[in-house]
Amino acid sequence: MSMIFFACVVRVRDGLPLSASTDFYHTQDFLEWRRRLKSLALRLAQYPGRGSAEGRDFSIHFSSFGDVACMAICSCQCPATMAFCFLETLWWEFTASYDTTCIGLASRPYAFLEFDNIIQKVKWHFNYVSSSQMESSLEKIQEELKLQPPVVLTLEDTDVANGVMNGHTPMHLEPAPNFRMEPVTALGILSLILNIMCAALNLIRGVHLAEHSLQVAHEEIGNVLAFLVPFVACIFQNKNGPFYV
Repeated sequence: MSMIFFACVVRVRDGLPLSASTDFYHTQDFLEWRRRLKSLALRLAQYPGRGSAEGRDFSIHFSSFGDVACMAICSCQCPATMAFCFLETLWWEFTASYDTTCIGLASRPYAFLEFDNIIQKVKWHFNYVSSSQMESSLEKIQEELKLQPPVVLTLEDTDVANGVMNGHTPMHLEPAPNFRMEPVTALGILSLILNIMCAALNLIRGVHLAEHSLQVAHEEIGNVLAFLVPFVACIFQNKNGPFYV
């Protein structure tokens, strides 16, 4: 009977998953404990050494040494001694396969996914080999647990609270400043009237010159443009002018 269902290796400083076992358990309860494990992995730096969180059907155990921590989801029937012995074996296998430089430079989740093969072998060994064959290793871990008991966490410690446990700090949103539109001043109104008058005068003079140019010569076209261009400029100025500031 399997007692160790899932195992993973994470980087302690930021909880980055480095490798994990391929599991085929997709029950709602198991997925909930996977979520709890992920949440706890982000805070492993707060709990150096060993620790456990137990529920009705599953439990989480973690063992942290230096830059690397190993975590597992086990059944509640799995003795803590066996779980921590499994995690220590896994830690030794991983640190023997990858140096601290590679671990520190890892930038993407599951950068050492190929280590899954070793996780599966170690997990199978602890699930199906009798305890008598691992007696010496279990006794060693049992003595260590007596001298330094693991940290006992509650289910609330493994849960997400206010978004902080997901690795996101709460965002303090501030309202955007309101810019009130103020009516145009008397000086602005006067400027608008003068611009309209100038535009009208330029339009009238430009039309008269255009009639005269058609009758006299093409050289007068430049004079027509001299009045029509200011007219257009005045129109655009009035269109884009600030009625409100």
